[in-house]
Amino acid sequence: MARILLTLTSAVLTHFGTGLHPVWWLTWLAPLPVLFLARQAGRGTAFTAGALVWLAAQAQMWPYFTGPLEMPPALAAALIAGPALCYGLGVLLFRTLLARGRPLLAASAVPAVWVTTEYVMNLAGPHGAWWSLAYTQADFLPVLQTASVTGVWGITFLLLFVPASIAVLRPRAAVVSGVLVALTLGHGFVRLATPADTGGRKVALVATDNSEDLVRRYGEAVDTAAAHGAEIVVLPEKVFENADLPFTRPGVEVIAGIAMETNSAVSYPSGVRYDKRHMIPGVERGFRPGTGLAFLDGDRLGLIICKDLDFPGLVREYGKAGVAALLAPAWDFDEDAWLHSRMAVVRGVENGLAVARAAREGRLTVSDNLGRIVTERHSDRTGMAMVTATLPQEGSATLYTALGDWAAWASAGLLLLALGALARTKSSGSVSGSPTGETTRSLSIPSSVSEPANRPSTSASTVIGTPRRGME
Repeated sequence: MARILLTLTSAVLTHFGTGLHPVWWLTWLAPLPVLFLARQAGRGTAFTAGALVWLAAQAQMWPYFTGPLEMPPALAAALIAGPALCYGLGVLLFRTLLARGRPLLAASAVPAVWVTTEYVMNLAGPHGAWWSLAYTQADFLPVLQTASVTGVWGITFLLLFVPASIAVLRPRAAVVSGVLVALTLGHGFVRLATPADTGGRKVALVATDNSEDLVRRYGEAVDTAAAHGAEIVVLPEKVFENADLPFTRPGVEVIAGIAMETNSAVSYPSGVRYDKRHMIPGVERGFRPGTGLAFLDGDRLGLIICKDLDFPGLVREYGKAGVAALLAPAWDFDEDAWLHSRMAVVRGVENGLAVARAAREGRLTVSDNLGRIVTERHSDRTGMAMVTATLPQEGSATLYTALGDWAAWASAGLLLLALGALARTKSSGSVSGSPTGETTRSLSIPSSVSEPANRPSTSASTVIGTPRRGME
């Protein structure tokens, strides 16, 4: 019964700590119950409990995958079940390394498995880093600053290493975890003390979810924004079907989302055009993907569209170019408005740039280079929603822009180290372990040693238990 309760508790915490509307502090607690279970459970139980935790928690994503994203049921099932198996393997590796007397490596193995899984899905799948646990911390700004050094991979690692280091119940692991948390929060608070750069151009984001008379209504919205001092106006994604639009205004750059043979963002009057590079499978199968970047105001501003912000590598190209802000037409699915807007915010923190994202059926959000929300409003179902903000004049260099996905590769290396340690300590049956770190050694007795005549015969080997405290 205790094992069922621990598994259920982890599943409930994971359910509310992940998904489209996560509670950020629950994400830190979610792995603890199942890892405590794994300490005393057998290998099969540890793996099964871990897999069930993720499977039960992520069942909430089924309607979203098969509904708005139009995923085939088989693919949606694979995207829930596959990570569940990886989560189970992480719990199993934790249990096994702890049994072999390697508590610090056991605590590291859990996040190493998961970060490697996220990174492989980012490289191999069509959805980029959409799956990262790091987005759950998008509103916890001190931790979010870690993205400027490690990308999302370092935040995910920390989210799982901290509870795993608690679950091993070893002082050394707790100390390492405490130092990492202290460094993370210290770095975050120092960065957040930096004043915002408000020396750039004024931007307005406008959007409506109503599809009637859009050319006229958006034209009036552009005039209203210009009257309020806006120098740039960003409209949502795929609002219009041709590029012949009457949006030229003196002193105002208008970025409009246009669905042609490409899914494009076109700027008026300059004519600068950006073609979306990553399409939603199924939903956008009719569009030809783009290949390049697009800039305004020299290289200070970059154009990008919606889902392209899910790909760290693409946004890093803009970071390397030194842009101060990205202007992003977007179109969400209403229920994912918070999550998708925060993915864009995280990309800005990674590369030291602001993001101005105008989404229909979503949020109009301007964030600065530290992930602080400058202004935000949900799109209007009938009327025209508008927000305005001042963009930064310059971008700010980050270690992530310079070094890229080093934290993901380090996690993969740590996983290989854990597997190597497991192979080295694995015996041929003469040494067996328990999850608490005790071992039992078998001593063979030669057959030539005769037994006392008055004692019953025994087997050729006698097992003698020799408890030994687990060592690093």
